[in-house]
Amino acid sequence: MIERIIRWSIHNRFLVLLLTVILAVWGGYSLKTTPLDAIPDLSDVQVIIKTNYPGQAPQVVEDQVTYPLTTTMLSVPGAVTVRGYSFFGDSYVYILFDEGTDLYWARSRVLEYLSQVQDRLPSGVTPALGPDATGVGWIYEYALVDRTGQHDLSELRSIQDWFLKFELQTVEGVSEVATVGGMVKQYQVVVHPNQLRAYGIPLARVKQAIQRGNQEVGGSVIEMAEAEYMVRANGYIQSIDDLESIPVGVNANGTPVLLGDIADIRLGPQMRRGVAELDGQGEVVGGIVIMRWGGNALATIQAVKDRLEQLRASLPEGVEIVTTYDRSGLIERAVATLEEKLIEEFVVVALVCAVFLFHLRSSLVVVISLPLGILAAFIVMKLQGINANIMSLGGIAIAIGAMVDAAIVMIENVHKHMEREEVTDENRWEVMARAASEVGPALFFSLLIITLSFLPVFTLEAQEGRMFAPLAFTKTYAMAAAAGLSITLVPVLMGYFIRGRILPEDRNPVNRVLIAGYRPAINAILRFPRSMLMLALVAALSMAWPLSGWWPLGGKIGSEFMPPLNEGDLLYMPTTFPALSIGKARELLQQTDKLIASVPEVERVFGKIGRAETATDPAPLTMIETTILLKPRDQWREGMTMEGVKRELNRIVKIPSLANSWTPPIKTRIDMLATGIKTPVGVKIAGPDLDVIQGIGADIERVLKQVPGTASAFSERGPARRYISVDIDRGAASRIGLNIADVQEIVRTAVGGMNITQSIEGPGGAGTLSRQSALSARDP
Repeated sequence: MIERIIRWSIHNRFLVLLLTVILAVWGGYSLKTTPLDAIPDLSDVQVIIKTNYPGQAPQVVEDQVTYPLTTTMLSVPGAVTVRGYSFFGDSYVYILFDEGTDLYWARSRVLEYLSQVQDRLPSGVTPALGPDATGVGWIYEYALVDRTGQHDLSELRSIQDWFLKFELQTVEGVSEVATVGGMVKQYQVVVHPNQLRAYGIPLARVKQAIQRGNQEVGGSVIEMAEAEYMVRANGYIQSIDDLESIPVGVNANGTPVLLGDIADIRLGPQMRRGVAELDGQGEVVGGIVIMRWGGNALATIQAVKDRLEQLRASLPEGVEIVTTYDRSGLIERAVATLEEKLIEEFVVVALVCAVFLFHLRSSLVVVISLPLGILAAFIVMKLQGINANIMSLGGIAIAIGAMVDAAIVMIENVHKHMEREEVTDENRWEVMARAASEVGPALFFSLLIITLSFLPVFTLEAQEGRMFAPLAFTKTYAMAAAAGLSITLVPVLMGYFIRGRILPEDRNPVNRVLIAGYRPAINAILRFPRSMLMLALVAALSMAWPLSGWWPLGGKIGSEFMPPLNEGDLLYMPTTFPALSIGKARELLQQTDKLIASVPEVERVFGKIGRAETATDPAPLTMIETTILLKPRDQWREGMTMEGVKRELNRIVKIPSLANSWTPPIKTRIDMLATGIKTPVGVKIAGPDLDVIQGIGADIERVLKQVPGTASAFSERGPARRYISVDIDRGAASRIGLNIADVQEIVRTAVGGMNITQSIEGPGGAGTLSRQSALSARDP
């Protein structure tokens, strides 16, 4: 069969060449449009549920929101892991699915189960699905800065929320644009308890008055003078004066009591759970571009940068957009390195063919067929949805050496035939057919065997499967393409390029030298077969020495899931003690950023503490995530390495209660997605008693610090129990006609403050109303 294919290809060589041109064009298009990324996306198929429960303590959020959601999601088809996180005012539930589950099918099933749990949640609490992305999709980050001082943080936040965010979300491949830091403008109504008591006005009436005083309705239409007029009753709050004039009741004399009579009304910032800082110079507003799951990272980043460049002209004077993280540099460096190595392999293969065959035109057969095999692999990659990254391109690099074997052997066999028989225009194609048919079947099946050698890699599952499957796929496709080309295109190319004087093998000086050294060696080996088998066995058993760590090695060879990837940037993620206030968090963030920026190799420092406005960032206020952009290597001090930079950073940044951690950004987010822990190695402790768990964690921390190779060990403390508990005396409350809910409503709204309604102030802003008791908020 193989012989018939070879002869058919030679007899229909025009058709073979035409198909080759089509293959080259199709492959070139696939190569150009294949998505590019640094490494394969190792994240699991996951769906995130984010639920806001404003003003509620973590334990309340856990009992009333997170627990009902997690228990319900356990029964979702295909779900393998359900993780719940409860924070102040927010609940996050992560549902991880089986390998191969379609993301959008998983999202639809989670939505079905959300409808079942809705009646178990508190009134007014509505869970929502997060974006179709993961934390690994954080491909680009920027900061809004005003160095002139003309715009405060609330104005920068409005620019981000109502302008840049919406514009960037229209870019192809962008799933979400999250905001971090800044201030959200808020009308704050600070009620005076004594005034309420004097006028006999309950707190619930104040809440109702504010809500009723901030609305707008339509009154249908009326017809006047043969024209139709739409009726609209304006009533949105536009200023503090509007709030102060809202009536809340009347006094004994019948005089209206206005909101301004019983409360102080002012503009202020809404409570926030995240702060962004740049270079230790002060707070900024940050934006995080999150790529859609499975998107083209490089194309998306470039489109985002192009759109930002267009939007710069629309920004107010003095406002700058500063890039704080850009993954495209890593992608381009990684792909450029592999491209360089692939080109080097092409050159080496061409030179080896030219030297050993001693016929330059013969080497052109290999030079032409090799890229075509690679282009064929890219066609299948494009159809299968595999992006070009270190692993997939690495599979092609591994396959190159074996891909040319068939062509070289066929060329050598043609040379042998041409040595024995004169080749003319009349018998050229017959000689090529006989020479290719002699070795073609054996070569074809040998390439197929090599192709199937990576089949065990396809049995890998979960993260290791996602890591190494692209390499196995691309190597398999490239080898299969080489096998097909070896019996179709290569015989045709040989007929066109192998012409002229062919130097016999015994007259090739390179071959003569190698054969002269090879024959004595092989003869000696065959003379003592048992001794050679014993030497081979000893060499195989010697592998146990480095694996066991026997003397004098002093330790076993280490193992790692994937080799360390120098991403060019660092992520500083220290662990702080719980119950950190927002003011102290801001101060701590600026201090660490300023220290980090003092290292000469650091170009920019973008610090974030707390969480961004996205479901992909379930970070508590105690978590610092500082992105450190390093300068290009040619600008580093002489002799400085990445490990040296980490050591210097560790020496400079020494703040009590902070356990330093310097890790690559992508690797850290992969670890967090896979295990829920921000370091590659961690210990999880489960049990019913939080105090006992914390005690065990502290003991483990002390032990792990003594383990050789440990850079730092820190036991994360559970939620600090710094609560001001209000225990309601049911008897006393009933004697004055109050129910438990009445007292709790006062605690929720008057003490902590509660969002009442929103004012619509044009298309670009909304002020949130809250109120609190000035006395109760300061003096428990």
